[in-house]
Amino acid sequence: MTGSHPPYAGTVTDAPHFDFQADERGGVTVLRDGHPQSHVDLHDPELLVFEYVAQLAIGIDLLPPGPIAVTHIGGAGLTLARYVQHTRPGSAQIVLEPDAALTEAVRRELPLPRGHRIRVRPLDGATGVRALRDFSADAIAVDAYDAGRVPADLLTPATVAQYRRVLRPAGLLLLNLADEPNRRHLARVLATVAAEFPHAVVLALTDVMKGRRFGNYVVLASGTALAIDEIRRRATRLTATTTVRPAAALQGTAKPFTDEDAEPSPTPPELGSWRVR
Repeated sequence: MTGSHPPYAGTVTDAPHFDFQADERGGVTVLRDGHPQSHVDLHDPELLVFEYVAQLAIGIDLLPPGPIAVTHIGGAGLTLARYVQHTRPGSAQIVLEPDAALTEAVRRELPLPRGHRIRVRPLDGATGVRALRDFSADAIAVDAYDAGRVPADLLTPATVAQYRRVLRPAGLLLLNLADEPNRRHLARVLATVAAEFPHAVVLALTDVMKGRRFGNYVVLASGTALAIDEIRRRATRLTATTTVRPAAALQGTAKPFTDEDAEPSPTPPELGSWRVR
């Protein structure tokens, strides 16, 4: 970003639901009902403070250079969309974010850059993805939480099949998930994804991957082979120590979800105790 927007100053409560908290680095954390949703730095969109957003960006960076088409399920502060716009100007992006009041607040307090091609639709992900054209996206980034949990309808076989339909043949599905140390939920999601995307890797903070605590798992999945050595190389550049493993190693013998028994991700521990910022 060019720095045409003034730095955000102070802490503003836009409404009972939303807070915009500035930090000493010049960035702003967007909170909804006290839950951190995004961190945005208007002057440096490549500064990705939340570790799972930096891991999602690895997937974006794997795609061929130049503008790309990205669908985001979950918007909040539009951090990843801003990153794509900054690193790949001219990229066509669709954001499915049902909370129109949050989107309005974010647009007002954290304006998008001039010339962007980011279009926010006030739809939930499972509904919105069904309306997208076949083979219309190079990447789909699923980063949507409701009360700290990934909604079940984003993880069903029917919705995963929609992701496959919308993605181009070499496209990438990016998922930000969360699970307890036993990783039972993650394993079932991976089994569900594998039915449509035979190639997948999982990134997580090393202590999370070792099963020491509840935390985020980022999945990169594709219909074509992934360069896991390159993903690992990029992961070593991240500020937070990150481990990369093949999805099959974490899936084990887990059964995929069905459209009837899909579950949201587990309830997280007390706010602030499971995400490293």
